[in-house]
Formats: sequence, C-alpha cells, structure tokens
Amino acid sequence: MESSNRFLKFIGGKNIFYILGIFILIGIMIYIYTKISFIFYPLEVILSTIVPPVILAFIAYYLLNPIVNLLEQFRIKRIWGIVILILGISGALTGIILLTAPAIEAQVKDLVQSFPNYLKQFGESFTNWVQNSFLGPYYDEGYQWLMDRLSELPQLIGTYISDGFQGVQNVASKVTSTVVAIVTFPIILFFLLKDGEKFKNFMIKVFPPKFRDDTKQILSNMDTQVGSYIQGQIIVATVIGILLFIGYLIIGLDYAFTLAIVAAITSVVPYLGPTIAIIPAVIIAIVDSPFMLLKLAIVWIAVQFLEGNFVSPNIMGKTMQIHPLTIILVLLIAGNLFGVIGVILGIPGYAILKVLGSYLFYKFKKRYNQYYGEDRGRYDLED
Repeated sequence: MESSNRFLKFIGGKNIFYILGIFILIGIMIYIYTKISFIFYPLEVILSTIVPPVILAFIAYYLLNPIVNLLEQFRIKRIWGIVILILGISGALTGIILLTAPAIEAQVKDLVQSFPNYLKQFGESFTNWVQNSFLGPYYDEGYQWLMDRLSELPQLIGTYISDGFQGVQNVASKVTSTVVAIVTFPIILFFLLKDGEKFKNFMIKVFPPKFRDDTKQILSNMDTQVGSYIQGQIIVATVIGILLFIGYLIIGLDYAFTLAIVAAITSVVPYLGPTIAIIPAVIIAIVDSPFMLLKLAIVWIAVQFLEGNFVSPNIMGKTMQIHPLTIILVLLIAGNLFGVIGVILGIPGYAILKVLGSYLFYKFKKRYNQYYGEDRGRYDLED
C-alpha cells in the first residue's frame, strides 16, 4: 500500500487526473479541428505569410547579433551599430554582386547550355560500361522498363496541362510570398536586433513567477543551441565553398566558381548537402577524363578531411552534441514531413526539442530521487 501511494505521489498525485483531463481536451480539440479546419483557413494564410520572414530574420539575427554586441563594447549605441552593420553588409553585398555577377552569369549560362551534353556523354559512357560488365544481361530489361515509363509521359503531361491554371496560381502565390518575405524580413530583423532582450523578457513575464527561472534557463539553452548551430554551419559551409573553389582551380575543373557556390549553399545541410553538391562536379569530371575524376576525388577527400578534423571541430565545437547518425535520421524524417524547409530547419528544430526533453528528464530525475532515491538508488544530476 505504501509503495502504491508513493508511486501515485511520484506521478503527480491527484494532479495526474487534471493532466489527463487536459490531454483529453486537447485530443477533442484536434478531432474537432479536423472536421472544421476550413474555418481556420484565414489563420493558415496569416501564419504562412508571417512565418517565412520571421525564420529568415531569426537566422540573420543569430549571425549579426554577436557583431552588434561587439560594437556596443566599443561604446557605439546599439541602434547606430545596427544601422552601420546593415549599411555595411548591404554595401559589401552590392559590391560583390557587381564584381562577380558577370562572371557568374557567363559560367551559369555556359553550364546550363553544356550540362545536357555532359549528361548525354555520361549516359553513353555508363551504358557502354554496363553492357560490358556483369550487369549486361539485365541491361535490356532495364532499358525496356525505362521505355515503358517514358511511354506514359504524354499522358502525365496532359494531366499536368489540364491542371496548369491551378499550377500558375500556385506559382503566383509562391512568388508573392517570397517577395513579401524578402521585403519584410529586414524590418523584423531590425527590431529583433534592437529589442531582442525585451522580447525575451516579455516572454518570461508571461509565465507565472514560480516557473520564470526555469523558463529563462530553457530559453537561454535554446538560444545557445540554435545560435551556435546556425552561426557554425554557415561559417563551415562558406569555408567548404572556398576550399573547393581553390581545389577546383588547382586541378583545372571547368565551372569552378559556380560549382563551389553550389557546394557552399548545399553544405548548409550537414552530411547530405556536400554529397549532393559533388554530383554535378563528378559528371563534369567523368566527361572530361578519368584523370580529372581522380584529381576531383583527391580534392574532395582533402576538403572533407580538413572540414571534419579542423574546420567543424573548431567552429561548431561540442555545443550541439548530436550524433551524426541522429543528424541523418532527423534530416530524412524532417525532409519527408516538411520538404526542403524541413531539411534546412530540421536540426535547429531537433535542438529545441532536445533542450525541452533534457529539461523534462532532469525534472524526472529530481522527482525520482525525491521519492525513490533513498532505497532504490539515486540519479546523478550532474550529467
């Protein structure tokens, strides 16, 4: 009897019934929402309009806030530091674009025109290799299967054309949302940089006084985790792009600048991004010559070695403490659930959930020690 009473107190006593009641009410609300979701369409439109610029502003905030804080240490008022920083970045980006745009445009146009030929030559080389290898007997079957799928292409095209008007509407909607996000995110960024601490203090004051210390600690941990990831990953991606550009120039690979930019952008996504980035470079190298493919492999291995052993450990540090296998699983799941946005924001989202989970587990351990620690063994709270 004493053991059952202790367990009842451990799980919350009579409060557990209130908690169960809350979960039941949440379930009922979700069920009702699925039946009348059309009523909330205006709210969905509002959220889909607000969320993209807010996400962009937070990413830029984590990148720029340390610089603004540094300027404050030099006795520059925060608002003037923000203005100086924004004007400086705008001027630098404008100068870089004006200087590099002609070269990038020429390379991109040439690559777009030439890439189909690269693919064709790559396909022919791959076909010859398959036919002369142990896969040769299966080549005809695979080719026939591909032709069967291609024969269905006209029907699919007809279906897409019949839905073309809706597609045009969707594209127009996406373009409008993108323009709105680009125009509004600098304004949101300005106020985040200016009043970020005020926003955080306001959120803490929303909670009852009893929970404010815990809330402040959770928000601080989230800020550290997400901020370190965003800052570190963008710096790492930039370094990878620079290293690859230097390597491509050394081996004489065509379209070095464009391929390096693609690699830098895709490397924002850990593990999967660099793998995707190397594919166009591999195709170009194969068509060029086997020796170029060997040189590309050496460059890629060297860059990955430098990134894995020197760049990431020193920039990212151990702040995230996420196993590589966990990162890959999170990226796969987030990508399937939310598409490209999920792949980009999956790791920061996981970091936030990890902070909440760690906090709840810490509370669980303290509660366990309180009710069972004396006779059943205690959790180590210093982990």
